[in-house]
Amino acid sequence: MTEKQKSEIVKLRAKGMTYGDIADKLGVSINTVKSFYSRHKNPQELPAVDVKENCCKCCGKEISQNPHTREKKFCSYDCRMKWWSTHTEDMNRKAVYSFKCSCCGAEFQAYGNNHRKYCSRDCYFKSRFGGSGNVE
Repeated sequence: MTEKQKSEIVKLRAKGMTYGDIADKLGVSINTVKSFYSRHKNPQELPAVDVKENCCKCCGKEISQNPHTREKKFCSYDCRMKWWSTHTEDMNRKAVYSFKCSCCGAEFQAYGNNHRKYCSRDCYFKSRFGGSGNVE
């Protein structure tokens, strides 16, 4: 567990969040949160954590920032993918489009592509090749 996560656990628990909510928010196991608190039963025993500013949101590793560029939030592509896969509720998806399937007429939504015509591969195959959709 990173120092940043430890400080977040302390802050979130002070706000009254449950162990499960804290674990979900930080992307760690509920048992990790529980064992952290079992080792620090008195609030005075909780570690005073100094959180560094330029740290990876996933692993806590320090990141070197280049001047006059956008702020880096992750140390690597793998950390970025790991963090976003555990924090899907934090995504702000703006490019969601609604369509009507050209083959079956069903209403569907697609993310990131505003030129979709078909709701599924089966409808695409039926429209393009006819038949059952099983092309071999």
